[in-house]
Amino acid sequence: MAGCRRNYDSFAAGSAAAAWRCGGSLRSITHLQSRAATVLPLTLAHPQIFEQEIRKSRFLVHAAPVSSVAEAMAFIRDASDTGARHNCWAWRIGQDYRSHDADEPSGTAGRPILAAIDGQGLDRVAVVVTRWFGGIKLGAGGLVRAYGGSAAECLRRAEKIEIIHMVTVLISCDFSHAGAIHALLGQFGASMLDQRYHAEGLHASQGPPARTGARAARRHPRPGAGGLAG
Repeated sequence: MAGCRRNYDSFAAGSAAAAWRCGGSLRSITHLQSRAATVLPLTLAHPQIFEQEIRKSRFLVHAAPVSSVAEAMAFIRDASDTGARHNCWAWRIGQDYRSHDADEPSGTAGRPILAAIDGQGLDRVAVVVTRWFGGIKLGAGGLVRAYGGSAAECLRRAEKIEIIHMVTVLISCDFSHAGAIHALLGQFGASMLDQRYHAEGLHASQGPPARTGARAARRHPRPGAGGLAG
């Protein structure tokens, strides 16, 4: 690979493209996904459920990873119990967030749930906390602690994974270097999108757009779990 030079360009929607040009008449062009250097906060690996009772009131928490506002709202709709009066929720996706108190006093439910998400450094997460009143009023402070604490405990128990930006990279080189490039993909957490052969060498057609926020293989196990999750 010595003697190659990198020419960087930009794709639409902020995707990066890098063309690696090496000497020789036969060239290969490969589209692949590689990790960008910036790592975003953690998200959940899987949906998580937690339930507890606080002063006769039952609190049921559903939490899940989401990638869009539409997905967050669909999850909230599915996780809510239509027979319960209070289905309080919050979600965060990057700089966007929303919360809802669902007939609880203003600021006592949705915001504490959102604070639980932010407090654990999570992104692309939606949480629904459903409450069934048990006959004892908790007061404003009690509601804040109950909703926020229930959401925080649910999230604490959930397995987390890193969110990593993905970019599209274009590589061009002699056939003699193709094997080395394939061998290097795994070292950079990259995956091949597409490639084709033609009269002048190997040519890759445009693959699917790079996914921003693709999950890294390295996982963060639940508290108490030994080693790394598979």
